[in-house]
Amino acid sequence: MKKTLLAEFTAREGTRDDVARLIGDYALKVRQEEGNITFDVYTKAAHPRSFWIFEVYRDEEAFQAHLKAPYGGPFNAALAPLIEEDASVLTFLSAVAVHP
Repeated sequence: MKKTLLAEFTAREGTRDDVARLIGDYALKVRQEEGNITFDVYTKAAHPRSFWIFEVYRDEEAFQAHLKAPYGGPFNAALAPLIEEDASVLTFLSAVAVHP
């Protein structure tokens, strides 16, 4: 079963461009992971310092491999002082079957 989540965080005042650059570089690496299906980065239109990352992985195993990637720790360490939260806020999602 696919593993789907939203990662959310807010760039501190004056750090939005640094955060955007950092997440852009990270996205290029994550999108190359064998088990990654989607890694899309968004900001709220009305609040451009609020970042939302929509992530989909092939399954739990692929997600765990993502968490163990060698570039994840350095990314999170670089991100931490640039955002208002202590870390990314993760929300795990479940698909809803929609019938026509």
